[in-house]
Amino acid sequence: MLTRRVFQQLTDSFLLNRPYKPQCLCALPSRLRLPQQRQDNRVLQSRNASSSSSTRWKSRQSNDRFSKEAKVQGLKSRAAFKLLEINDKYHLFSSSQTVVDLGYAPGSWSQVAIAKTAPNGRVIGIDILPVQPPKGVSTIQGNFLSPAVQEEVRAYVQDPARGRLKKRSIVSQTDDEANEELEEDELEEAERSYLESERHAHLDTSTERTAFGEKEGGEVKKLTLKQRDAGKGRVVDVVLSDMSAPWEQTTALWVKSVSNPYYRMMNTSGISFKDHAGSMDLCMAALTFCYDTLRTGGHFVCKYYQGNEEKDLELRLKRLFEKVHREKPESSRNESKEAYFVGIRRKETPTRQEILE
Repeated sequence: MLTRRVFQQLTDSFLLNRPYKPQCLCALPSRLRLPQQRQDNRVLQSRNASSSSSTRWKSRQSNDRFSKEAKVQGLKSRAAFKLLEINDKYHLFSSSQTVVDLGYAPGSWSQVAIAKTAPNGRVIGIDILPVQPPKGVSTIQGNFLSPAVQEEVRAYVQDPARGRLKKRSIVSQTDDEANEELEEDELEEAERSYLESERHAHLDTSTERTAFGEKEGGEVKKLTLKQRDAGKGRVVDVVLSDMSAPWEQTTALWVKSVSNPYYRMMNTSGISFKDHAGSMDLCMAALTFCYDTLRTGGHFVCKYYQGNEEKDLELRLKRLFEKVHREKPESSRNESKEAYFVGIRRKETPTRQEILE
């Protein structure tokens, strides 16, 4: 039996030539809403999985003894203990060295390097991510795979004064009481330091002229190893490479991916071949930089992800360094595929073709 409302709709459609559009106010059967219900369940399940993954990461970090010790010692990250362990074994650092830290963010390796090369050491960090450098460390932001960035770093390290702390003795000329407190020995020491620096500058100039082949007493003076290295631009004592390809920035700045680079730093894709191939490109860029700037007898530490191409990289390193070691520090997680090549004492004679081609 037709209801009064349906009968009225049929009458209007017949008399006014309007198409009949039934209006059903009843609820849809539950079986028709199942696809939407599945979608909601998937979203809820994804949220729960993300929350579970974050919880596991936080639990691992809070229970990790290296993470706890890094906070106690004021280190940027637990990665500092990897370099400390390698240095304890191979004695890479000494005072007044020039160290280049490739991929320095967040800065824990630079912290170790600046502490081990004190006093008068200098550390230059390069990274694509904008990160506040540790105290006493000079940094350059840029993609190290770019030839322009590599050239900028090479030009920076050629100046021995750049990146080093300078101590200046300031004497106030207006405050008579402060002048009286300065002892004569201190003034003499300051004047002596100035004269010594000028004298050494003059000697360096003379040595540089001799290095380019000037004759003394009718004979060409034989160049020392340090002079030969300086003539080729090899002035760096230690090169550190802890580079990893960061994730691309796919969201807006509200997630603090610029001010807080941990969101994009040191993240592996989970695809072992992709991570390995990316690390090999970065290792080859670091090796090229070593060949151009690392002095004879210098050292090299390079992180890589294990894969098929690591043997070829090891052969190249053995041609350039006297000894090459593989290291898996204790502070490196067991499930991680990262490892480190340590090149000890760079050789002088290998050609560029032997190493890079």
